[in-house]
Amino acid sequence: MDASIESLPAPETATFQPDYAALFRVLPSPYMILDRDFRYVEVNAAYCAVLERRREDLLGRNLFEAFPDAGESGRRLRASFQRVLDTGRPDSLPLIPYAIERPATRGGGFEMRYWSAAHVPLAGPDGQVAFIVQNTVDVTELQQLKAMAFGPGGPPPPAPGESVLLQRAREVEAANLSLMRETQDLRDLFMQAPGFMAVLAGQELRFALVNNAYQQLIGHRQVIGRTIDEALPEVREQGFVELLHGVMERREPYIGKALSVKLRRTEDAPLEERFVDFIYQPLLLPDGTVSGVFVEGSDVTDRVLAERQQKLLVDELNHRVKNSLATVQAIASQTLRSTPEPRAFRDAFEARLIALSATHDLLTATSWRGAELRDVLLVELRPYAPNRYVLEGGDVDLAPSEALALGLVVHELATNAAKYGALSEGEGCVEARWSVEDGRLSLVWRERGGPPVAPPTRVGFGSRLIERSLAGNLGGSARLDFAPGGLICHIELPLAGAAAKS
Repeated sequence: MDASIESLPAPETATFQPDYAALFRVLPSPYMILDRDFRYVEVNAAYCAVLERRREDLLGRNLFEAFPDAGESGRRLRASFQRVLDTGRPDSLPLIPYAIERPATRGGGFEMRYWSAAHVPLAGPDGQVAFIVQNTVDVTELQQLKAMAFGPGGPPPPAPGESVLLQRAREVEAANLSLMRETQDLRDLFMQAPGFMAVLAGQELRFALVNNAYQQLIGHRQVIGRTIDEALPEVREQGFVELLHGVMERREPYIGKALSVKLRRTEDAPLEERFVDFIYQPLLLPDGTVSGVFVEGSDVTDRVLAERQQKLLVDELNHRVKNSLATVQAIASQTLRSTPEPRAFRDAFEARLIALSATHDLLTATSWRGAELRDVLLVELRPYAPNRYVLEGGDVDLAPSEALALGLVVHELATNAAKYGALSEGEGCVEARWSVEDGRLSLVWRERGGPPVAPPTRVGFGSRLIERSLAGNLGGSARLDFAPGGLICHIELPLAGAAAKS
Protein backbone atom coordinates (compact mmCIF):
# COMPACT_ATOMS: atom_id res chain seq x y z
CA MET A 1 0.00 0.00 0.00
CA ASP A 2 1.20 3.51 -0.83
CA ALA A 3 2.70 5.23 2.23
CA SER A 4 1.03 8.54 1.37
CA ILE A 5 -2.36 6.85 1.42
CA GLU A 6 -1.66 5.21 4.79
CA SER A 7 -0.91 8.59 6.35
CA LEU A 8 -4.21 10.20 5.31
CA PRO A 9 -6.33 11.31 8.27
CA ALA A 10 -9.58 9.48 8.95
CA PRO A 11 -12.71 11.24 7.70
CA GLU A 12 -14.20 13.62 10.20
CA THR A 13 -17.58 11.87 9.90
CA ALA A 14 -16.05 8.73 11.46
CA THR A 15 -16.18 10.38 14.90
CA PHE A 16 -19.34 12.43 14.34
CA GLN A 17 -22.02 11.96 16.97
CA PRO A 18 -25.58 13.13 16.20
CA ASP A 19 -27.24 15.81 18.32
CA TYR A 20 -29.99 13.72 19.87
CA ALA A 21 -31.78 16.73 21.33
CA ALA A 22 -31.99 18.30 17.89
CA LEU A 23 -33.04 14.95 16.42
CA PHE A 24 -35.89 14.73 18.96
CA ARG A 25 -37.10 18.22 18.09
CA VAL A 26 -37.28 17.59 14.32
CA LEU A 27 -38.86 14.11 14.37
CA PRO A 28 -41.92 14.28 12.08
CA SER A 29 -44.08 12.27 14.49
CA PRO A 30 -45.37 13.85 17.74
CA TYR A 31 -43.30 12.97 20.82
CA MET A 32 -43.36 14.20 24.39
CA ILE A 33 -41.65 13.20 27.67
CA LEU A 34 -43.32 13.16 31.10
CA ASP A 35 -41.77 12.76 34.56
CA ARG A 36 -43.23 10.42 37.18
CA ASP A 37 -45.77 13.06 38.21
CA PHE A 38 -46.99 13.37 34.60
CA ARG A 39 -45.40 16.80 34.15
CA TYR A 40 -44.06 17.75 30.75
CA VAL A 41 -40.27 17.52 30.55
CA GLU A 42 -39.91 17.97 26.78
CA VAL A 43 -42.04 18.08 23.63
CA ASN A 44 -41.03 18.18 19.98
CA ALA A 45 -42.26 20.52 17.24
CA ALA A 46 -44.63 17.94 15.75
CA TYR A 47 -46.34 17.46 19.13
CA CYS A 48 -46.84 21.20 19.56
CA ALA A 49 -48.23 21.46 16.02
CA VAL A 50 -50.79 18.68 16.34
CA LEU A 51 -52.04 19.98 19.69
CA GLU A 52 -51.75 23.64 18.68
CA ARG A 53 -49.78 24.56 21.79
CA ARG A 54 -46.51 26.36 22.38
CA ARG A 55 -43.62 24.47 23.94
CA GLU A 56 -43.13 27.06 26.70
CA ASP A 57 -46.82 26.74 27.65
CA LEU A 58 -46.47 22.99 28.26
CA LEU A 59 -43.09 22.44 29.94
CA GLY A 60 -43.48 21.92 33.70
CA ARG A 61 -47.28 21.55 33.54
CA ASN A 62 -49.19 18.42 34.45
CA LEU A 63 -50.63 16.80 31.33
CA PHE A 64 -54.04 16.32 32.94
CA GLU A 65 -54.16 19.99 33.88
CA ALA A 66 -53.20 21.08 30.38
CA PHE A 67 -55.66 18.63 28.80
CA PRO A 68 -58.30 17.71 31.41
CA ASP A 69 -60.66 14.78 30.93
CA ALA A 70 -62.50 13.43 33.97
CA GLY A 71 -64.20 10.71 31.96
CA GLU A 72 -63.28 7.25 30.73
CA SER A 73 -60.62 8.49 28.30
CA GLY A 74 -58.76 10.36 31.02
CA ARG A 75 -58.83 7.30 33.26
CA ARG A 76 -57.55 5.06 30.45
CA LEU A 77 -54.69 7.40 29.65
CA ARG A 78 -53.64 7.76 33.28
CA ALA A 79 -53.85 3.98 33.78
CA SER A 80 -51.58 3.40 30.78
CA PHE A 81 -48.98 5.80 32.20
CA GLN A 82 -49.18 4.08 35.59
CA ARG A 83 -48.65 0.64 34.06
CA VAL A 84 -45.42 1.87 32.50
CA LEU A 85 -44.24 3.20 35.88
CA ASP A 86 -45.25 0.02 37.75
CA THR A 87 -43.93 -2.58 35.30
CA GLY A 88 -41.09 -0.77 33.54
CA ARG A 89 -42.51 -2.01 30.23
CA PRO A 90 -44.03 -0.21 27.20
CA ASP A 91 -47.78 0.18 27.03
CA SER A 92 -50.07 1.29 24.19
CA LEU A 93 -53.57 2.57 23.55
CA PRO A 94 -54.55 1.46 20.02
CA LEU A 95 -57.41 3.94 19.84
CA ILE A 96 -58.60 6.47 22.39
CA PRO A 97 -61.05 9.36 21.92
CA TYR A 98 -59.80 12.45 23.73
CA ALA A 99 -61.32 15.91 23.46
CA ILE A 100 -58.84 18.78 22.93
CA GLU A 101 -59.51 22.44 23.64
CA ARG A 102 -59.37 24.55 20.48
CA PRO A 103 -57.29 27.72 20.63
CA ALA A 104 -59.12 31.04 20.69
CA THR A 105 -57.95 31.75 17.14
CA ARG A 106 -60.18 28.86 16.00
CA GLY A 107 -63.15 29.88 18.06
CA GLY A 108 -62.37 28.11 21.35
CA GLY A 109 -64.39 25.26 22.78
CA PHE A 110 -63.50 21.58 22.54
CA GLU A 111 -63.35 19.15 19.65
CA MET A 112 -63.22 15.35 19.82
CA ARG A 113 -60.06 13.78 18.45
CA TYR A 114 -59.09 10.13 18.05
CA TRP A 115 -55.55 9.08 18.94
CA SER A 116 -53.28 6.07 18.86
CA ALA A 117 -50.61 6.30 21.56
CA ALA A 118 -47.50 4.31 22.54
CA HIS A 119 -45.84 4.85 25.92
CA VAL A 120 -42.25 3.78 26.55
CA PRO A 121 -40.32 3.84 29.90
CA LEU A 122 -37.04 5.73 30.19
CA ALA A 123 -34.85 4.63 33.11
CA GLY A 124 -32.81 6.91 35.36
CA PRO A 125 -29.30 6.27 36.75
CA ASP A 126 -30.72 3.93 39.43
CA GLY A 127 -32.36 1.70 36.83
CA GLN A 128 -35.88 2.71 37.87
CA VAL A 129 -38.39 4.32 35.52
CA ALA A 130 -37.81 8.08 35.66
CA PHE A 131 -39.67 9.29 32.54
CA ILE A 132 -42.38 8.23 30.12
CA VAL A 133 -41.91 8.86 26.39
CA GLN A 134 -45.13 9.11 24.39
CA ASN A 135 -45.48 8.85 20.64
CA THR A 136 -49.00 9.75 19.58
CA VAL A 137 -50.77 9.77 16.24
CA ASP A 138 -53.89 11.81 15.59
CA VAL A 139 -56.12 9.49 13.52
CA THR A 140 -59.03 11.95 13.45
CA GLU A 141 -57.67 13.17 10.13
CA LEU A 142 -58.76 9.93 8.52
CA GLN A 143 -62.38 10.84 9.17
CA GLN A 144 -61.82 14.36 7.87
CA LEU A 145 -60.28 13.02 4.66
CA LYS A 146 -63.29 10.79 4.13
CA ALA A 147 -65.67 13.74 4.54
CA MET A 148 -63.63 15.75 2.01
CA ALA A 149 -63.62 12.86 -0.46
CA PHE A 150 -67.35 12.21 -0.42
CA GLY A 151 -68.60 15.80 -0.28
CA PRO A 152 -71.51 17.40 1.59
CA GLY A 153 -73.64 14.29 1.25
CA GLY A 154 -71.33 12.53 3.57
CA PRO A 155 -69.58 9.19 3.15
CA PRO A 156 -71.34 6.04 2.06
CA PRO A 157 -72.34 3.48 4.67
CA PRO A 158 -69.30 2.11 6.45
CA ALA A 159 -67.56 -0.77 4.81
CA PRO A 160 -67.98 -4.16 6.46
CA GLY A 161 -66.16 -4.04 9.79
CA GLU A 162 -65.25 -0.36 9.59
CA SER A 163 -68.08 0.73 11.87
CA VAL A 164 -66.80 -1.50 14.67
CA LEU A 165 -63.16 -0.42 14.43
CA LEU A 166 -63.33 1.56 17.63
CA GLN A 167 -65.19 -1.19 19.46
CA ARG A 168 -62.66 -3.84 18.36
CA ALA A 169 -59.78 -1.63 19.37
CA ARG A 170 -61.34 -1.20 22.79
CA GLU A 171 -61.93 -4.94 23.09
CA VAL A 172 -58.29 -5.64 22.23
CA GLU A 173 -57.16 -3.08 24.75
CA ALA A 174 -59.47 -4.53 27.42
CA ALA A 175 -58.19 -8.06 26.70
CA ASN A 176 -54.58 -6.88 26.91
CA LEU A 177 -55.33 -5.06 30.14
CA SER A 178 -56.94 -8.19 31.60
CA LEU A 179 -53.90 -10.27 30.62
CA MET A 180 -51.58 -7.66 32.13
CA ARG A 181 -53.53 -7.72 35.38
CA GLU A 182 -53.37 -11.50 35.53
CA THR A 183 -49.66 -11.38 34.75
CA GLN A 184 -49.13 -8.75 37.42
CA ASP A 185 -51.08 -10.83 39.96
CA LEU A 186 -48.91 -13.85 39.19
CA ARG A 187 -45.79 -11.71 39.38
CA ASP A 188 -46.89 -10.34 42.77
CA LEU A 189 -47.46 -13.88 44.05
CA PHE A 190 -44.03 -14.90 42.74
CA MET A 191 -42.29 -11.89 44.28
CA GLN A 192 -44.02 -12.17 47.67
CA ALA A 193 -43.80 -15.94 48.08
CA PRO A 194 -42.24 -16.85 51.45
CA GLY A 195 -39.85 -19.34 49.86
CA PHE A 196 -37.03 -18.21 47.58
CA MET A 197 -37.57 -18.68 43.82
CA ALA A 198 -35.55 -17.95 40.69
CA VAL A 199 -35.62 -18.78 37.00
CA LEU A 200 -32.31 -19.54 35.28
CA ALA A 201 -32.60 -19.38 31.50
CA GLY A 202 -30.56 -21.07 28.78
CA GLN A 203 -27.56 -23.33 28.85
CA GLU A 204 -25.50 -20.51 30.37
CA LEU A 205 -27.90 -20.37 33.37
CA ARG A 206 -28.69 -16.67 33.17
CA PHE A 207 -30.98 -15.12 35.82
CA ALA A 208 -34.35 -14.21 34.27
CA LEU A 209 -36.45 -13.85 37.44
CA VAL A 210 -35.77 -13.74 41.18
CA ASN A 211 -38.23 -13.03 43.97
CA ASN A 212 -37.81 -11.02 47.16
CA ALA A 213 -36.89 -14.04 49.31
CA TYR A 214 -34.12 -15.02 46.87
CA GLN A 215 -32.81 -11.44 46.89
CA GLN A 216 -32.73 -11.53 50.68
CA LEU A 217 -30.81 -14.82 50.62
CA ILE A 218 -28.09 -13.44 48.30
CA GLY A 219 -27.81 -10.04 49.94
CA HIS A 220 -29.88 -8.05 47.41
CA ARG A 221 -27.21 -8.24 44.72
CA GLN A 222 -28.10 -7.28 41.14
CA VAL A 223 -28.37 -10.61 39.28
CA ILE A 224 -30.98 -10.19 36.53
CA GLY A 225 -29.41 -10.75 33.11
CA ARG A 226 -26.22 -12.18 34.59
CA THR A 227 -25.13 -15.81 34.56
CA ILE A 228 -24.93 -17.63 37.86
CA ASP A 229 -21.12 -17.65 37.54
CA GLU A 230 -21.11 -13.87 37.10
CA ALA A 231 -23.71 -13.08 39.76
CA LEU A 232 -22.77 -15.66 42.43
CA PRO A 233 -19.19 -16.79 41.72
CA GLU A 234 -18.83 -18.31 45.19
CA VAL A 235 -21.36 -21.10 44.50
CA ARG A 236 -19.39 -22.71 41.64
CA GLU A 237 -16.73 -24.10 43.99
CA GLN A 238 -19.51 -25.58 46.14
CA GLY A 239 -20.89 -27.81 43.38
CA PHE A 240 -24.24 -26.13 42.78
CA VAL A 241 -23.52 -25.17 39.17
CA GLU A 242 -22.69 -28.80 38.39
CA LEU A 243 -25.99 -29.83 39.98
CA LEU A 244 -27.86 -27.36 37.75
CA HIS A 245 -26.20 -28.63 34.59
CA GLY A 246 -26.96 -32.20 35.67
CA VAL A 247 -30.66 -31.31 36.04
CA MET A 248 -30.68 -29.93 32.48
CA GLU A 249 -28.87 -32.93 31.04
CA ARG A 250 -30.97 -35.57 32.80
CA ARG A 251 -34.24 -33.58 32.58
CA GLU A 252 -34.98 -34.66 36.13
CA PRO A 253 -35.42 -32.53 39.25
CA TYR A 254 -32.91 -32.50 42.07
CA ILE A 255 -34.03 -32.17 45.70
CA GLY A 256 -31.65 -30.91 48.38
CA LYS A 257 -32.31 -31.14 52.11
CA ALA A 258 -30.63 -28.83 54.63
CA LEU A 259 -27.60 -28.38 52.38
CA SER A 260 -24.92 -25.93 53.42
CA VAL A 261 -24.23 -23.04 51.06
CA LYS A 262 -21.78 -20.22 51.68
CA LEU A 263 -22.96 -16.89 50.28
CA ARG A 264 -21.85 -13.29 50.36
CA ARG A 265 -24.42 -10.78 51.55
CA THR A 266 -22.73 -8.25 49.23
CA GLU A 267 -20.07 -8.70 46.55
CA ASP A 268 -17.20 -7.81 48.91
CA ALA A 269 -18.57 -9.35 52.12
CA PRO A 270 -17.11 -12.50 53.71
CA LEU A 271 -18.81 -15.82 53.09
CA GLU A 272 -21.75 -16.59 55.38
CA GLU A 273 -22.99 -20.14 55.84
CA ARG A 274 -26.69 -20.77 55.30
CA PHE A 275 -28.67 -24.00 55.15
CA VAL A 276 -31.36 -24.51 52.50
CA ASP A 277 -34.02 -26.98 51.42
CA PHE A 278 -34.51 -26.63 47.66
CA ILE A 279 -35.55 -28.21 44.39
CA TYR A 280 -34.03 -27.66 40.93
CA GLN A 281 -36.80 -28.27 38.38
CA PRO A 282 -35.94 -28.43 34.64
CA LEU A 283 -38.09 -26.18 32.42
CA LEU A 284 -39.24 -28.17 29.38
CA LEU A 285 -40.49 -26.66 26.13
CA PRO A 286 -43.29 -28.36 24.12
CA ASP A 287 -40.70 -30.04 21.89
CA GLY A 288 -38.99 -31.56 24.93
CA THR A 289 -35.91 -29.33 24.98
CA VAL A 290 -34.80 -27.79 28.28
CA SER A 291 -34.97 -23.99 28.34
CA GLY A 292 -33.65 -23.50 31.85
CA VAL A 293 -34.08 -24.39 35.51
CA PHE A 294 -36.66 -23.26 38.06
CA VAL A 295 -35.19 -22.89 41.56
CA GLU A 296 -37.46 -23.05 44.60
CA GLY A 297 -36.69 -23.55 48.26
CA SER A 298 -36.50 -22.12 51.75
CA ASP A 299 -33.79 -20.94 54.11
CA VAL A 300 -33.78 -23.41 57.02
CA THR A 301 -30.69 -22.05 58.77
CA ASP A 302 -32.56 -21.27 61.99
CA ARG A 303 -34.01 -24.78 62.08
CA VAL A 304 -30.66 -26.48 61.47
CA LEU A 305 -28.89 -24.36 64.10
CA ALA A 306 -31.72 -25.01 66.56
CA GLU A 307 -31.41 -28.77 65.98
CA ARG A 308 -27.66 -28.57 66.46
CA GLN A 309 -28.11 -26.54 69.62
CA GLN A 310 -30.68 -29.01 70.91
CA LYS A 311 -28.31 -31.91 70.31
CA LEU A 312 -25.50 -30.01 72.03
CA LEU A 313 -27.75 -29.31 75.01
CA VAL A 314 -28.81 -32.95 75.25
CA ASP A 315 -25.18 -34.09 75.04
CA GLU A 316 -24.20 -31.46 77.58
CA LEU A 317 -27.05 -32.48 79.90
CA ASN A 318 -25.96 -36.12 79.77
CA HIS A 319 -22.38 -35.11 80.36
CA ARG A 320 -23.30 -32.70 83.14
CA VAL A 321 -25.33 -35.35 84.95
CA LYS A 322 -22.39 -37.75 84.81
CA ASN A 323 -20.02 -35.02 86.00
CA SER A 324 -22.39 -34.06 88.80
CA LEU A 325 -22.51 -37.65 89.99
CA ALA A 326 -18.73 -37.87 89.76
CA THR A 327 -18.41 -34.64 91.73
CA VAL A 328 -20.76 -35.95 94.40
CA GLN A 329 -18.73 -39.14 94.57
CA ALA A 330 -15.45 -37.16 94.88
CA ILE A 331 -16.91 -34.93 97.61
CA ALA A 332 -18.22 -37.94 99.49
CA SER A 333 -14.86 -39.70 99.26
CA GLN A 334 -12.86 -36.66 100.45
CA THR A 335 -15.35 -35.90 103.22
CA LEU A 336 -15.25 -39.49 104.43
CA ARG A 337 -11.44 -39.44 104.57
CA SER A 338 -11.32 -36.19 106.53
CA THR A 339 -14.38 -36.80 108.76
CA PRO A 340 -14.85 -40.56 109.39
CA GLU A 341 -17.31 -39.94 112.25
CA PRO A 342 -20.81 -40.48 110.76
CA ARG A 343 -22.54 -37.34 112.09
CA ALA A 344 -19.66 -35.03 111.16
CA PHE A 345 -19.50 -36.68 107.75
CA ARG A 346 -23.21 -36.08 107.20
CA ASP A 347 -23.00 -32.39 108.12
CA ALA A 348 -19.95 -31.72 105.94
CA PHE A 349 -21.29 -33.74 103.05
CA GLU A 350 -24.67 -31.95 103.11
CA ALA A 351 -22.98 -28.54 103.19
CA ARG A 352 -20.91 -29.40 100.13
CA LEU A 353 -23.92 -30.73 98.25
CA ILE A 354 -25.77 -27.46 98.96
CA ALA A 355 -22.78 -25.53 97.60
CA LEU A 356 -22.78 -27.76 94.54
CA SER A 357 -26.45 -26.97 93.87
CA ALA A 358 -25.57 -23.27 93.98
CA THR A 359 -23.38 -23.88 90.94
CA HIS A 360 -26.43 -24.83 88.90
CA ASP A 361 -28.41 -21.89 90.29
CA LEU A 362 -25.75 -19.41 89.20
CA LEU A 363 -25.40 -20.93 85.75
CA THR A 364 -29.17 -20.74 85.30
CA ALA A 365 -29.19 -17.11 86.42
CA THR A 366 -26.43 -16.10 84.03
CA SER A 367 -28.66 -17.06 81.13
CA TRP A 368 -30.65 -13.94 81.89
CA ARG A 369 -28.31 -11.42 83.57
CA GLY A 370 -24.65 -10.67 84.14
CA ALA A 371 -22.44 -12.02 86.89
CA GLU A 372 -19.14 -11.22 88.59
CA LEU A 373 -16.15 -13.33 87.60
CA ARG A 374 -15.19 -14.12 91.21
CA ASP A 375 -18.74 -15.43 91.87
CA VAL A 376 -18.55 -17.70 88.82
CA LEU A 377 -15.33 -19.18 90.20
CA LEU A 378 -16.50 -19.39 93.81
CA VAL A 379 -19.74 -21.14 93.03
CA GLU A 380 -17.74 -24.05 91.61
CA LEU A 381 -15.00 -24.08 94.26
CA ARG A 382 -17.04 -23.49 97.47
CA PRO A 383 -17.78 -27.21 97.92
CA TYR A 384 -14.07 -27.62 98.72
CA ALA A 385 -12.16 -26.40 101.76
CA PRO A 386 -10.93 -22.75 101.58
CA ASN A 387 -7.33 -23.88 101.68
CA ARG A 388 -7.87 -25.89 98.50
CA TYR A 389 -8.13 -22.87 96.17
CA VAL A 390 -6.64 -19.40 95.65
CA LEU A 391 -8.44 -16.63 93.71
CA GLU A 392 -6.47 -13.53 92.74
CA GLY A 393 -7.59 -10.66 90.53
CA GLY A 394 -9.72 -7.53 90.36
CA ASP A 395 -13.50 -7.33 90.09
CA VAL A 396 -14.72 -8.11 86.58
CA ASP A 397 -18.33 -7.84 85.43
CA LEU A 398 -19.35 -10.37 82.80
CA ALA A 399 -22.15 -10.12 80.27
CA PRO A 400 -24.69 -12.98 80.44
CA SER A 401 -23.20 -14.88 77.50
CA GLU A 402 -19.69 -14.46 78.90
CA ALA A 403 -20.73 -15.58 82.39
CA LEU A 404 -22.53 -18.64 81.06
CA ALA A 405 -19.60 -19.68 78.86
CA LEU A 406 -17.02 -19.16 81.62
CA GLY A 407 -19.29 -20.98 84.07
CA LEU A 408 -19.29 -24.02 81.79
CA VAL A 409 -15.50 -23.90 81.49
CA VAL A 410 -14.91 -23.48 85.22
CA HIS A 411 -17.38 -26.24 86.00
CA GLU A 412 -15.48 -28.63 83.72
CA LEU A 413 -12.14 -27.61 85.20
CA ALA A 414 -13.38 -28.03 88.78
CA THR A 415 -14.98 -31.37 87.97
CA ASN A 416 -11.79 -32.68 86.32
CA ALA A 417 -9.76 -31.42 89.28
CA ALA A 418 -12.07 -33.29 91.67
CA LYS A 419 -11.99 -36.49 89.63
CA TYR A 420 -8.38 -36.64 88.49
CA GLY A 421 -6.47 -33.53 89.54
CA ALA A 422 -5.47 -31.39 92.49
CA LEU A 423 -8.84 -31.59 94.26
CA SER A 424 -8.86 -35.38 94.20
CA GLU A 425 -6.16 -35.61 96.91
CA GLY A 426 -5.96 -33.98 100.34
CA GLU A 427 -2.99 -31.65 99.72
CA GLY A 428 -3.86 -30.45 96.25
CA CYS A 429 -4.70 -26.84 95.47
CA VAL A 430 -6.21 -24.86 92.58
CA GLU A 431 -5.04 -21.32 91.75
CA ALA A 432 -7.03 -18.96 89.52
CA ARG A 433 -5.35 -15.64 88.68
CA TRP A 434 -6.68 -13.09 86.18
CA SER A 435 -6.22 -9.59 84.82
CA VAL A 436 -7.90 -7.33 82.27
CA GLU A 437 -6.01 -5.26 79.71
CA ASP A 438 -7.54 -3.31 76.81
CA GLY A 439 -10.91 -4.91 77.47
CA ARG A 440 -9.51 -8.45 77.27
CA LEU A 441 -9.66 -10.91 80.15
CA SER A 442 -6.65 -13.20 80.74
CA LEU A 443 -7.21 -15.98 83.31
CA VAL A 444 -4.84 -18.81 84.27
CA TRP A 445 -6.17 -21.88 86.08
CA ARG A 446 -3.28 -23.83 87.65
CA GLU A 447 -3.42 -27.03 89.69
CA ARG A 448 -0.72 -27.91 92.24
CA GLY A 449 -0.09 -30.82 94.62
CA GLY A 450 -2.25 -33.32 92.81
CA PRO A 451 -1.29 -36.65 91.23
CA PRO A 452 1.15 -36.61 88.28
CA VAL A 453 -0.48 -35.47 85.04
CA ALA A 454 -0.07 -37.04 81.62
CA PRO A 455 -1.69 -35.90 78.38
CA PRO A 456 -4.86 -37.91 77.68
CA THR A 457 -4.81 -40.55 74.98
CA ARG A 458 -8.07 -39.20 73.56
CA VAL A 459 -9.93 -35.90 73.75
CA GLY A 460 -13.13 -36.31 75.75
CA PHE A 461 -16.32 -34.25 75.68
CA GLY A 462 -15.16 -32.16 78.66
CA SER A 463 -11.96 -31.09 76.94
CA ARG A 464 -13.85 -30.21 73.76
CA LEU A 465 -16.38 -28.21 75.74
CA ILE A 466 -13.60 -26.26 77.50
CA GLU A 467 -11.83 -25.45 74.25
CA ARG A 468 -14.96 -24.54 72.27
CA SER A 469 -17.19 -22.77 74.78
CA LEU A 470 -15.41 -19.43 74.46
CA ALA A 471 -14.91 -19.52 70.69
CA GLY A 472 -17.49 -18.58 68.07
CA ASN A 473 -19.37 -15.34 68.70
CA LEU A 474 -17.44 -14.59 71.92
CA GLY A 475 -14.10 -14.64 70.12
CA GLY A 476 -12.30 -16.16 73.11
CA SER A 477 -10.12 -19.23 73.64
CA ALA A 478 -9.22 -21.82 76.27
CA ARG A 479 -5.98 -23.79 75.95
CA LEU A 480 -5.18 -26.85 78.10
CA ASP A 481 -1.59 -27.60 79.10
CA PHE A 482 -1.17 -31.04 80.69
CA ALA A 483 2.01 -30.20 82.62
CA PRO A 484 3.45 -33.00 84.84
CA GLY A 485 2.98 -30.90 87.99
CA GLY A 486 -0.66 -30.18 87.32
CA LEU A 487 -3.11 -29.08 84.66
CA ILE A 488 -2.84 -25.48 83.44
CA CYS A 489 -5.62 -23.78 81.49
CA HIS A 490 -4.99 -20.44 79.74
CA ILE A 491 -8.19 -18.49 79.07
CA GLU A 492 -8.48 -15.40 76.87
CA LEU A 493 -11.81 -13.59 76.44
CA PRO A 494 -12.63 -10.15 74.96
CA LEU A 495 -15.21 -8.50 77.20
CA ALA A 496 -18.02 -7.21 75.00
CA GLY A 497 -19.78 -4.82 77.36
CA ALA A 498 -17.91 -5.23 80.62
CA ALA A 499 -14.63 -4.04 82.07
CA ALA A 500 -12.55 -4.40 85.21
CA LYS A 501 -13.60 -2.22 88.13
CA SER A 502 -11.01 0.21 89.42
